This record gives sequence, structure tokens and C-alpha cells, in this order.
Amino acid sequence: MDKFNLRRVAVAAAIALVSPLASATVLTFDDIGSDGFVPSNYGGLDWPASTWPAYAGEQAPFSAHPGDYRATVGWDGSVDTSAVSFLAASTFDGAWFAGFEGVSVAFDLYYQGALVGSSASLGLSGTSSFLSSGYAGLVDRVTIRSNDHANFVMDDFTFSAPVPEPESVLMMLAGLGLVGAAARRRKSA
Repeated sequence: MDKFNLRRVAVAAAIALVSPLASATVLTFDDIGSDGFVPSNYGGLDWPASTWPAYAGEQAPFSAHPGDYRATVGWDGSVDTSAVSFLAASTFDGAWFAGFEGVSVAFDLYYQGALVGSSASLGLSGTSSFLSSGYAGLVDRVTIRSNDHANFVMDDFTFSAPVPEPESVLMMLAGLGLVGAAARRRKSA
């Protein structure tokens, strides 16, 4: 393999490895497919068992954003039962909410057991509105604070896996270069 092709392979490998890490994941709940509880490992996250029902169909003021399904905390909901844990630390962007007027929601964001950020409070209505986390660092757990956990729905829960540091990408490329150099030496020997 000549130098030009080896470089092309290295660049293609780097792009292939890094590009999926840079995109956001949006959990719409539409792929759950039937009314019931959000599966405990839905979207690669740890949802508390029998705490987050997901359902479809029109039911004002609990509008979905877009699609048909949305999730809610059950009637026994609280800050503790609303916790969603990430299997790998991620950047949490926010989610869409709707519900009864007078109900408000906010996020508390945790990393390694410590509170690292809290969002603004969002007053709800029958029209879905986005609540940004307001925090750009890594989190491994998100809880939802509300003055009435039983009267809101959540949709399009959005997060991103961390993008590797430039140094990590350079180290990977250097490793690929060393592998290519060793292969070239073996071929010429």
C-alpha cells in the first residue's frame, strides 16, 4: 500500500470513528410502539423501573412533540423517581414538555454524584415547549423537579455522547501511522 492510500485509509478510519460520537441522540418514545412503561434500558439510558409510562393518542393538554408517543412520570412521581441515568457520561441538551398550566418543570444535572447544574424553570401549557439543560458539561444523571409530577409529559429527550479530545484523535492517527509503517517495513523485508 503506497503512502497516499495509507493516508486515505487513516483519514477515513478517523472520520468513521469520530463522526457518530459527535451527533445528538433524540429519544422520541415513538419507537416503543405500544402504551406501557419505558423499558429500563431505552436509548442506552437507565430509566427507573415502572416509573416512566409512555403512551400515544391525543390527550389535551399533554401534547407530543412531534410524533405520537411521549413519556410521563406516574402518579407517585417525585424527583427521585424521575431520575434518568446515563450509562456513559454525556452532554444533556434538554427535552420538550407539555402539561397543565400552573405546572412547572426544571432539570437537576449530576456528575459522579455531585450536582453540577440546574436548568431554568419552565411553566407548562398544552403546547410543547423545549427546556434546555443550560449546562454544557458532562452528566451521568438527570432528575426532573416539578411542582406536580403527575401532570406533565416529556418528549424528544436529547443528549450527545462526548466528542473525543483532539489529542485522542491525534493519538489514534499516530497509532494507525505506526501500524502502516510496520506493515510497509514487513512488505519491503
